[in-house]
Amino acid sequence: MLQRFRNRVEAGKVLAAKLTEYGNRPDVLVLGLPRGGVPVAYEVANALDAPLDVCLVRKLGVPGHKELAMGALAMGGVRVINENVVDWLRIPKETIDRVAAMERRELERRNLVYRGNRPLPKVKNHTVILVDDGIATGATIRAAIATLKKQQPCELVVAVPVVGVSTFEELEPEVDKLVCVIMPEDLYAIGIWYEDFQQTTDAEVCELLTRQKLLVANSS
Repeated sequence: MLQRFRNRVEAGKVLAAKLTEYGNRPDVLVLGLPRGGVPVAYEVANALDAPLDVCLVRKLGVPGHKELAMGALAMGGVRVINENVVDWLRIPKETIDRVAAMERRELERRNLVYRGNRPLPKVKNHTVILVDDGIATGATIRAAIATLKKQQPCELVVAVPVVGVSTFEELEPEVDKLVCVIMPEDLYAIGIWYEDFQQTTDAEVCELLTRQKLLVANSS
């Protein structure tokens, strides 16, 4: 039984093996959550012979503890708040608004870097497979789910290499299918489930998006 991934490439390949029913289908679109979700999504898209794009979401990190999500933002004006974290730490609305404004600017910057003048991917009536390198609190993926549901996909699948049991149970009813490889009782942090969890760069995201477009074009 797999206990840990070597890196995001291996995680993507193992995850893709659980999604073979979506292979070679013209209605399937794979969306990666930048930045770390894109290398995983690339392997999934490559295995399924499906187009790859990004679903832009930004975590709202607690000031001083940025890895702890108090919420998330997604394109289209979607904002999801983790009420448990906000209530527990008594975070004022002004703090949330300040962090949200900063992250909105980063969201817009990434949209320009990754997509340039390309139109947003067509989600309506498509089967969308949303991929990340793991789910911790679930705030980021919930924002992505909310923004994608507005666009009316015919099926929304969330696929990740690792997610905690409790988070899996909370998220499963929100999508048509939730697929994972490792589901620990205690997640602690996504990075401990990878031997190599180096930060993915903007350049790597752009390279993978370009490479997959060429692969799909050459196979059609």
